[in-house]
Amino acid sequence: MNLADDILPCARIVEQGDPDRFRTVMAAPVAARDILFPLYALNVEVSRAPWVTQEAMIAEMRLQWWRDALEEMAEGRDVRKHEVTTPLAARLSPAAARRLDEAVAARRWDVYRDPFEDEAHFDRYLDQTAGHLMWTAAEALGAPPDQEDAVRSVAAAGALVAFLRAVPRLEEAGRIPLLDGTSDGVGALAGRIRTRLTKPRLPARARVALWPALGSAYCLGQIVRTPAIVAKGAVPAPLTAWRLSVAALTGFPTL
Repeated sequence: MNLADDILPCARIVEQGDPDRFRTVMAAPVAARDILFPLYALNVEVSRAPWVTQEAMIAEMRLQWWRDALEEMAEGRDVRKHEVTTPLAARLSPAAARRLDEAVAARRWDVYRDPFEDEAHFDRYLDQTAGHLMWTAAEALGAPPDQEDAVRSVAAAGALVAFLRAVPRLEEAGRIPLLDGTSDGVGALAGRIRTRLTKPRLPARARVALWPALGSAYCLGQIVRTPAIVAKGAVPAPLTAWRLSVAALTGFPTL
């Protein structure tokens, strides 16, 4: 894959655990892969930690391990050796490490069966998980600070599509994923996040950070028109080969 030796294990983790993001990274310029694979490998490890065990305490311990590693990076201390932490520590700023620590902490919601407290809690979950990840990737690739809100709006749209696609599985697992699971409630949620979507103005190199959210605006529009597709598990996959090809060839993502 024409990658540095320390990045290859991260690439394999992403390939196995998040095939869509793997596709976006492999379509990106080689230089971007050096940054994106460690970030996305961290996301794979953290996002699956609450689901690999039925024991809440063990899941909490797994998340805390990653929080401790990120704290080491933020404070400039020696970082525990791991196929993800070692390359990540060499590429992550202290501020980014603290930001990603907050993303790990937000994953505690995945450990338990409690519903979201309110709309603000749900929005914060999307932003702290997907928003922190996408902005960290975009920032590392040269996104200007004044585009952070726009990048986060793209992340929220992509995260909501992924979340709504997972609603049937979450409910089967005994979770309460939505504050209002009625058709009206689902449609309103999709419409609210879609309305906030702002296309960022980024240099070409940084646009690849947006690619995991390709097609999210289209999918949210489908949900607004036919919210019942969420309960049926029929939300279309947003990332298509066509959208990724257009983004790779033109440099402009079709959101």
